[in-house]
Amino acid sequence: MDKYLEIKKIFESRKDRENAAAMSEYMKNLFDFYGLPAPKRKEVYRDFIKSEKKVKMVDWEFLDKCYGDKHREFQYLVYDYLLATKQYVSFEDMPKIKNYITTKSWWDTIDFLCKVIGDVGLRDSRVKDLMIDWSESENIWLKRTAIEHQLGLKDKTDKELLEQIIVNCFGSDEFFVNKAIGWALRDYSKTNPRFVREFINKYKNTMDSLSVKEASKYI
Repeated sequence: MDKYLEIKKIFESRKDRENAAAMSEYMKNLFDFYGLPAPKRKEVYRDFIKSEKKVKMVDWEFLDKCYGDKHREFQYLVYDYLLATKQYVSFEDMPKIKNYITTKSWWDTIDFLCKVIGDVGLRDSRVKDLMIDWSESENIWLKRTAIEHQLGLKDKTDKELLEQIIVNCFGSDEFFVNKAIGWALRDYSKTNPRFVREFINKYKNTMDSLSVKEASKYI
């Protein structure tokens, strides 16, 4: 049986209608759910992803089918798959990931897909210019991805790039952009509090108050 259909069959058999309604409501009723919380969802495809990692390549056709499904658990499967196989994702795959970012967009998928891009960025310098380009996009989810793509990189963070991207995003009245700015700075403040402190002092009159509040949490 087709890999996608196999997983879909298991998802369908474990559907929890009451929890599905609650999960959909939490996500502003933007998406349908099977009602599987993360542990139960991952249990469905844990062994499958382990098997896929051994193939040492990304099955984009399979991922496209999953992303096209109306149930949100399938979009979560896509980012779990990509996080597990990120070493096999290349710069040439960025258009595919961009399509996922700009399709069925919401913070719950963006905040994981950006980690895949961050890993590629450590291996391919071309990601830098791409993220600068995305930071200047009218699409708020591309902006958020650019801001967040270095989350968790600690001392591997390109702080000059981080600053340029954030500055490019100043002036936005979008909650998800301003929240991301604060989150990115807050995360990096654990590694380089001096940089973040100086950044806030430099741009405090330009930054949104939400960004300042979030960025200042640990300094």
